[in-house]
Amino acid sequence: MEEPQKKKILLRISGANVTEYERERMRFHEGNFSLEILDTRRDDERLYEYSVSRGPEEELWQIQLRVLEAVAAPSIRILHREWSNGSCSLALLCSSERGDEVSYAWDGGLCSGGRGRALNVSFPPGGAAPRCVCTASNRVSRRRAALQGPPCAPRPP
Repeated sequence: MEEPQKKKILLRISGANVTEYERERMRFHEGNFSLEILDTRRDDERLYEYSVSRGPEEELWQIQLRVLEAVAAPSIRILHREWSNGSCSLALLCSSERGDEVSYAWDGGLCSGGRGRALNVSFPPGGAAPRCVCTASNRVSRRRAALQGPPCAPRPP
């Protein structure tokens, strides 16, 4: 004989009575019939089920909750610097130490439109310091970092 399936009941509504089984972690909003999970943790990621019974009929919904870690503030590193024909070429790398499903985008002057962690860009001689900004983002957060200092110092002799 198979083991019986177990499920954890978070909330039960019977007529006008509402019973919340984990009050310290959940909040039910009767106005829009939503259930809020407070202080979401990784172990909250799972399949949730809720049902509404009206007499002999029952409606059943299943919702898969994904918990994503917010991105950390990114940093920009200069991987390579090269001078050619008076221009300065840089290979930049943007990275965030934390976060799930992180995507990267670049903006600011000559850096605009870049996608992904790496960016190769050339700056004309004698121009102002470039303004390159990297944005690290996912579905729950977005953080930005700017390239600091003059990355194309005068060419060494």
